[in-house]
Order: sequence, then structure tokens, then C-alpha cells
Amino acid sequence: MNVSTLQQKITALKQTKKAILLAHYYQVPEIQEIADFVGDSLELSRKAASTEAEIIVFAGVYFMAETAKILNPSKKVIVPDVNAGCSLSDGCPPDKFEEFLKNYPNHVVVTYINCSAEIKTLSDYVCTSSNAIKVISTIPEEQKIVFAPDRNLGNFLIKETGRDMVLWEGSCVVHEAFSLEKLIRLHQKNPDAVIVAHPESEAHILRTAHYIGSTSGMINYIKSSPKTKFIIATEHGILYKMQQEVPDKILIPAPSKEDNTCACSECAFMKMNTLEKIYTCLLDESPEVFLEQEIITKAQHPIQRMLQI
Repeated sequence: MNVSTLQQKITALKQTKKAILLAHYYQVPEIQEIADFVGDSLELSRKAASTEAEIIVFAGVYFMAETAKILNPSKKVIVPDVNAGCSLSDGCPPDKFEEFLKNYPNHVVVTYINCSAEIKTLSDYVCTSSNAIKVISTIPEEQKIVFAPDRNLGNFLIKETGRDMVLWEGSCVVHEAFSLEKLIRLHQKNPDAVIVAHPESEAHILRTAHYIGSTSGMINYIKSSPKTKFIIATEHGILYKMQQEVPDKILIPAPSKEDNTCACSECAFMKMNTLEKIYTCLLDESPEVFLEQEIITKAQHPIQRMLQI
């Protein structure tokens, strides 16, 4: 089936099955086009918590679908591909993290939402890149903090909040793929361009940025900026939605270390989702996300604390 036919069939199935399609900004354009809602982790969490749909189709990565299930335990949550993982989530195994926490018994545990449901059960707070500073700021200054799993976001938060936090040594392979040397050369060719970066990027990339923020934060910044040209240091998929929001502005993807065709950074996990897989998973209502009730109950607490903040 061609793209248009698949999109029509998916749209029809959503109506028949009372389903909602949630898609992350990093999904391919043809998925974003038919999604009921496109957003970053925080926005998708909020949407998942408020939906009245009977079935949630989550086009993102697996930890996001788990979060949707935690917030909607009575609803069916399905994913196009169960193997769409995340280097941050995969790099923080629950057994090793639990052992790690034994070294810091008097610490509050704050975890970035990019982690497994099991890691969330070991947390006091969950945060996203959109609200991490706000979450950290609600914790009393004298309280010691462990932050996981992203060391780059953690270092950024230490710099922004002045808090001395213990960090788990995890990172996002996508946001560590940017080349500083190539970025500098690109900016020299475009001296009028504003560099915007996601806080999961490495410190040397963040030092070059004129603005640092979450996926939605970058979109809002570019929309409100009087500037007309921007270099974007995050996953390349965001440019599709950004360009729709600011059709009159020039958006340039930040260059990666690898010599690929677009010279930009892409998340291979996010790109595992396709229209064909979405159609099949909605037709079969599978693969479904299953979580034990105990995990759901324990993981709800830190997520709800985040949503309340």
C-alpha cells in the first residue's frame, strides 16, 4: 500500500476502535501527519493522562508507551515495534541502578522520564527536559540528590540550579553524535544563525548554544524569536514540525560526526516505527504493553508528583 492509502486506513481504524495515535516529534513526517497529537515527552505524558480513548497507539519509543500505561492502567496501550528502545533507558538496568542507590541512602532520587518503568519505581520524582529545573527547584536545598540516567542533562541541571547532584553515567547516543568542529564551521558559514540545542547534548555543544531547551521549548523559542535562521542541535525529526510552525524561517540541522547523507543526527529507534507497523498493530491490537500492577502503582507516584509540579 502507498503512503496515502495506509494513512486513510489507519485513520479509519482509529475511529472504529476508538483509538488515539500519539507521536513524538522524532517520528517520520507521514506518521506525524495522521497523529492525533504530536509532542515531546512531557506533552505526551499529559495527553496520555487525559485521553478518553479506549486504545492508545504510541509512536515513539518503548519507555514512553510504558509511561502511558502507568497513567492509564485500564486502557490498552499498543506500540508499532516493541524493539524501539532508547540508549538512555537501556543504559540504566534496574538491578545495577538499585545497587548504585545503596551507596546514597540519604538522597532523593530524580529520574529523567527516559527510563524504564522499573527505574521509575525506584524514584522519588520523574522529570522531563521541559520541567527538570522546576522539579529540582522544589526539592529543599539541603536535600542531597541522585539524578539519572542522563549525565549530560544532569550536568546542565547542576550548572543551572547550583545543586551538587550525584549522576548516573548514562547518555543519549543521538545527542552525543554532534560534531563541535563541524558545528563551528557551519556557524562560520552562517554567522547570522542562532544555535539552539537540547540539554541532552554534550557540554561542549551546549557552550556554543544561544538557547538550550526541551523539544517543545526550542519550537516556542524559534517561533517567538525575531531571528530568521537557526541551527538545530537535536534529533533531525523535529525539523518537520518546526518548519510547519515557522514556514518563513530557515532551519539547519546541526552536523553529526558521521558522514551520513543528511549530515544530521537521527534516532534509529524512533525511525523503527512505520505506517505499515502502525496499521498492523492497530488492526491486531498488538504488541500490547503489559506491566505488573505493583510496578504501575509504584511508578505512578513519582510521575504524578511531576505532573502536579
